[in-house]
Amino acid sequence: MPPMSDLPPVGTVVRSHGLLAKKTLGQHFLLDMNITRKIAALCALSPGEDVIEIGPGPGGLTRALLEAGAALTTIERDDRIVPILSEISAAFPGQLTPLEGDALSVDYRALMPGGGVIASNLPYNISTELLVRWLTLSPRPWRRMVLMFQREVGDRILASPGSKAYGRLSVLSQIAARPTLGFHLPARAFTPPPKVASSVLVFLPPATEPQNVAALERVTAAAFGQRRKMIRKTLAPLYGEKLGPLLDGLGLLPTQRAEELSVETFRALAEAL
Repeated sequence: MPPMSDLPPVGTVVRSHGLLAKKTLGQHFLLDMNITRKIAALCALSPGEDVIEIGPGPGGLTRALLEAGAALTTIERDDRIVPILSEISAAFPGQLTPLEGDALSVDYRALMPGGGVIASNLPYNISTELLVRWLTLSPRPWRRMVLMFQREVGDRILASPGSKAYGRLSVLSQIAARPTLGFHLPARAFTPPPKVASSVLVFLPPATEPQNVAALERVTAAAFGQRRKMIRKTLAPLYGEKLGPLLDGLGLLPTQRAEELSVETFRALAEAL
């Protein structure tokens, strides 16, 4: 593997290509290789393992993943990034496959038929939509995901019942995966700095496979859609006259609200639908 000295510093690449982050693409560039190597280390890669990176930008995380031995496919819709990826590819022969396109329309199972890792400093404007898509893919193409979000989104993913942040995303993430916090990053770590801090999260497959993710999405949409209402009101359209006995069987009070229900309670509600 070539030494990183074969490539100029990422900040130099940004300047030499006149690359300015596009707000419309949710871009915030991460230039510090110490941080990108820390993210790559969380991927726990085997040599030659398939990895998909969304939105490589000027290539800070791309380089770190290639250094770690990834067989890397990047997905980028910004055509200004193409020549930068070509330079990186030349420094890591045979390791990098750049694809130009929309990350929301990619067939991830086709790209990783044998499974692999998804790693990304996610574009802020599509981060939640992408995560939900990856969590609901069946069969699951990933064995691990290492993803960066705005800290507020990361807090929602990891939130516990009873907290303000607890909601649909918490329940889906904690049933369809096992998310944990990698580390937080201040806004100043990015170019340009966003208005908020960020969090890197690690997702592993769940210990217990969800039976019906579509049902789970319906239940959480109903329960959290009007989160201050009692579950006897919010869940009635889904269960009808079966709701009372179901709540009794789960040891729930009809006057409880969605944020009081545990992740496992939502699993049981979805399985009963």
